[in-house]
Amino acid sequence: MDTALHIGEPWMWAAFVGFVLAMLAVDLFLVGGNKAHKVGFREAAAWSVVWVSLAMLFNAGLWWYLKGTYGGEVADAKAVEFLTGYLIEKALAVDNIFVFLMIFGFFAVPAEVQRRVLVYGVFGAIAMRAVMIVAGAWLVQEFHWILYLFGAFLVVTGVKMLMFAEAAPDLARNPLLNWIKRHVPLTPDYRGEKFCVRENGVRVFTPLLLVLVMIELSDLIFAVDSIPAIFAITTDPFIVFTSNIFAILGLRAMYFMLAGMADRFHLLKYGLAMVLVFVGTKMLIVDFYKIPVGLSLGIVALVIATFMFASLWTTRKKEASL
Repeated sequence: MDTALHIGEPWMWAAFVGFVLAMLAVDLFLVGGNKAHKVGFREAAAWSVVWVSLAMLFNAGLWWYLKGTYGGEVADAKAVEFLTGYLIEKALAVDNIFVFLMIFGFFAVPAEVQRRVLVYGVFGAIAMRAVMIVAGAWLVQEFHWILYLFGAFLVVTGVKMLMFAEAAPDLARNPLLNWIKRHVPLTPDYRGEKFCVRENGVRVFTPLLLVLVMIELSDLIFAVDSIPAIFAITTDPFIVFTSNIFAILGLRAMYFMLAGMADRFHLLKYGLAMVLVFVGTKMLIVDFYKIPVGLSLGIVALVIATFMFASLWTTRKKEASL
């Protein structure tokens, strides 16, 4: 069931924002996140489990509250909407991780300073998502036909991903990157985690600033894809926002967990492209046939799982033949 009921009350928004800020503070300042260090697989995996567990606990708590307030039917519908949106955003974040790996590799960013860039990347992604979700919710409410544009955009994006899945962007020709290099004074090498330093009384920036700009740009590009995708599942701003933010909060940990084995999931991009085509099609036919959210959840999970296992199987087969 997909209900048009919007459940976000002011106290719920305030409580969730407070929770997010508190968890970011714990991550950054109480668990060594503010110290330059190479994040290992064990640490990243532990934090990934924490973020996923918190998302599921939040969904369970939301279901419990809604059941007592609106009844079981609404509670079940919103819980499935949250879970589906969270899964879609989490899956699309994997493609973001591939781009992060490419950026860090292009700029030869030392492993121990990658963490700081991703910290700011998470903050930037949250801010951009918040603005885009508010704007998207208003557009959908005022102009229902905008769903058709969102759907067509996702279908086209998914098809392009299928066609160019193996093509790597050429960062050396990026116009924004080249403009910054021409107009901003840069140091020849990294200076720890610093984005700018003073040399001979003049403020100059380090290459880490270029990395941050490219990370934030990629966040913006992926937000343009992911926000319309979740509006195919629900138009409830609270569900859209919370599922998005929970997926983003675990992005940094997921990056460090998958960084060393990204090649093993080389086919996943095709699965993500198919997910975009599916949710785009769902939006295009919304006024003719509404695909149940539960069915959408099953289809998205099946597609992602299929391409993950296919990636691992082909990788193992290739390694065995060597």
